[in-house]
Amino acid sequence: MSKNLFSEFEEVSAKQWKQKIQFDLKGADYNEKLVWNSLDGINVKPFYHPDEAGVPVNVHSPANWEIVEQLYVSSAGGANKRALEALQKGAEALWFTIPSEETDLKTLFKDLDLENVPVYIKTEFLSENFNIRLKETAGKGSKIYLQTDIIGHLARSGNWYHDLQKDHEVLETSLEHLESFGSLISIDLGLYQNAGANIPQQLAYAMAHSNEYLNHITKLDSFSEEKRKKLKFQFITATGPNYFFEIAKIRALRLLFSTLAKEYGFSEECHILAQPSKRNKTLYDFNVNLLRTTTESMSAILGGANAVCNMAYDALYHKNNEFGRRIARNQLLILKHEGYFEKVSNPANGSYYVENLTHQFAELALAIFKEIEKGGGFVSQLKEGIIQKKIAESAAKEQEQFESGELVLIGTNKFPNHEDKMKEELELYPFLKHKPRKTLLQPVIEKRLAERTEQERLKKEA
Repeated sequence: MSKNLFSEFEEVSAKQWKQKIQFDLKGADYNEKLVWNSLDGINVKPFYHPDEAGVPVNVHSPANWEIVEQLYVSSAGGANKRALEALQKGAEALWFTIPSEETDLKTLFKDLDLENVPVYIKTEFLSENFNIRLKETAGKGSKIYLQTDIIGHLARSGNWYHDLQKDHEVLETSLEHLESFGSLISIDLGLYQNAGANIPQQLAYAMAHSNEYLNHITKLDSFSEEKRKKLKFQFITATGPNYFFEIAKIRALRLLFSTLAKEYGFSEECHILAQPSKRNKTLYDFNVNLLRTTTESMSAILGGANAVCNMAYDALYHKNNEFGRRIARNQLLILKHEGYFEKVSNPANGSYYVENLTHQFAELALAIFKEIEKGGGFVSQLKEGIIQKKIAESAAKEQEQFESGELVLIGTNKFPNHEDKMKEELELYPFLKHKPRKTLLQPVIEKRLAERTEQERLKKEA
């Protein structure tokens, strides 16, 4: 249908719409009644109009997205068995967390089609020898995404893996194996989200984090211009509950990284692996977590993530189990095959609201990024505790809204089921664990909003 059905109607400008709204308000204040001031620094208007849309965001998004199964490798044989089962039941990619450098990779990869099944590798150590062994075991043509993030480890743990010099040396030698992996360097901005950072902060920290790597790699004589174009960064995101904000966040992430990478002459494309946030998940009325993770996964998909790894509804308190994994996987399968979320590329294009949010998030993040660089860069500000302080301030504002009931978690601070008993169900400790240890800097600590409320309820259980 090529005919414009609205051509017979006069266009209505944004100014005219606002005048009509103000007339209908009968003297009430427009901003007070209809504009929402979010914690992310965005003032959300009651309507959006093409007059104010600005230049459409042109970012590369994948034609399709992968359903990822996350597996902890306590034993290579057991993880391999679970991986093969997951692939048979609908998973399209695997995400292994490997705790030991001595893990038997041949056993782990047995019968896996590494040329067609993407495999993400996260290690709890940093080892040049492991990377070489991984390259040799996987072979040519494999779709391995190695998640090397020495700065992320520093932010999360408060320490380097070894020390500053050794960690960077291992990073540099890893880059020699560039052509063997889909990506080598990853930036986990999910850490900042789960600790309470708002969206502009998450994006700014991701860029400042990336800039540390780009700046270091650029100074390496051995890293040619050709290699720069081949190095693809990977971002791991945590998707929060604000549906449209999170769509815009991923779009803004691509826009910002493209701009930054272009300045250094690196590939402007990045690979985004998204998973739901842990921050708003609850122990009580845990089935509500199914609804939360569904909408959060939808935001990630519509925002243009390359891969989505869902979170089991009972992950807070139950050990990893087949039922929880299956339900989490099926949520994504329903979105893909019954909701047809794999049929449309860039579905958010043309939405005045999402386009506006994308631009605003990018601008706010860029301003924070410039402040960080002016202050000496991301690592320097981590060491000074400035990043941690800023995150804590944002987290406190969000926590205050939760405590007052303005920020709602159904089943926890609104409409709680007082018959719900959880004390006997706990297989895992679902709260912040305090582990006193010597660190170079204060770690960025993840914490859920409902923790204090849940602890009080557990104490009252008979």
